[in-house]
Amino acid sequence: MRRMNHREWFDQMASKWDTMLTEDIIARLRGIIASADIQPGAKVLDLGCGTGVLFPMLLEKVGRDGLIIGLDISAEMLRLARRKGYNVHCVQGDGQSLPLTDQTLDWVICNSALPHFPDEPAALRETRRVLKPGGRLLICHPKGRETVNAIHQSIGEPIANDIIPAEAEMFSLLAAADLDCATICDQPNRYVVLTSRMLSPQPSRR
Repeated sequence: MRRMNHREWFDQMASKWDTMLTEDIIARLRGIIASADIQPGAKVLDLGCGTGVLFPMLLEKVGRDGLIIGLDISAEMLRLARRKGYNVHCVQGDGQSLPLTDQTLDWVICNSALPHFPDEPAALRETRRVLKPGGRLLICHPKGRETVNAIHQSIGEPIANDIIPAEAEMFSLLAAADLDCATICDQPNRYVVLTSRMLSPQPSRR
């Protein structure tokens, strides 16, 4: 029997997705987004946006002059996200090959999604490409690393091997993508990575 791929699995899970988002999980995500220094008017990509759980939180941060793009590989996830009626530009696409212009975004938010990219290094390189110099990437989960990995392994294919890497490996992945100033916070009720695209070097003075 043919193995289900990631897109098919997420399409199948879309109708159940919001029922798994408990009030506690929503509160943790709200706290994570609230702590991010996202300024009014910012241009933000919600990478792997799913059904749009972060949309109202991000819109509150960027205000009327900001822009939120929600990107997901699953057409069914995006269909449900659009039905919620938020002022967000929803795009179906692959995080490993973003359909976006270089250096146009202030923030990329990747909630509960990075482990699901088969090629994490490619996804991180693409994230760096679309960030402005000094732009930031926030990777987060409303559960700790060990819990997330155990859940994915218990579900089985196609996400059984979609795990958050150990801290040293994560730092290496970020460095290889030329993302720096990284911090990692791994607690039982959240996993948060904050990193940025290096500012362009200043020209030397003669």
